[in-house]
Amino acid sequence: MVDNRYATALVIACVLSILATVYLSVAIGTQHWYQYSSPTVRGEANVSELRSLYEEFMDGEFDEKTYSDTLFRLNGTVGLWWRCVLVPANAHWYKEPDVKIMLECRSFTLHQQFTPKYKEPGNHNSGEDMLRTYLWRCQFLLPLASLGLVVLAALTGFCACLCRSLTPTLGIGVLHLLAGLCTLATVCCYLAGMDLLHRVSMLPDKVDGSLGWSLYLALISSPLHMMAAALLVWAARSHSQNYYRMTAYRVA
Repeated sequence: MVDNRYATALVIACVLSILATVYLSVAIGTQHWYQYSSPTVRGEANVSELRSLYEEFMDGEFDEKTYSDTLFRLNGTVGLWWRCVLVPANAHWYKEPDVKIMLECRSFTLHQQFTPKYKEPGNHNSGEDMLRTYLWRCQFLLPLASLGLVVLAALTGFCACLCRSLTPTLGIGVLHLLAGLCTLATVCCYLAGMDLLHRVSMLPDKVDGSLGWSLYLALISSPLHMMAAALLVWAARSHSQNYYRMTAYRVA
């Protein structure tokens, strides 16, 4: 028999865990982690330059400098798996006052996620930048680890429900705590990586960068996982203490 307080704590923890997992999943699958705001470009010379950058972005070989410059100049957004730019639908957009804008995206392949970063982006002779390389790999692997921990916790909780036991609750709480820490570490690695990128690749004039809503979703999911972990650990510890007290009372 489970006390109402413990049942309420478990239900709230489940709701928090579901919300956190949904938020994190949406954050991983969207590209709005960081976004750039570029000034409007007029004139055929500038347009041809931007068009060549866009074509290289969509069809050229993967190169950090190329896609970074395109993101800077074409109101780009970049996430964990996607990089996107805003481009006009009409080839002669610079001659029209009202232009229809399209979002064009390319995904990071698994091989590209593990591609080394260089001290000077685009210059393979400058030497590998180990810090940026491993920050990028961590920001890719840690959210997957977080989701894996939540799935493991859910399977453990399902088995505990079938067995009508609160014993695994402490372990489930620890798994949620680790998931929250992995998500928080993901955000930290991403922010540190972007800061280092902007140090080696200066933003063009009048181009501003800002954090996107996908990053905030991931940031919100971390404390939700931790709050779920706190409730689960509290329920497990309190139930265990009451159980031992009842056992001691019956023995006495």
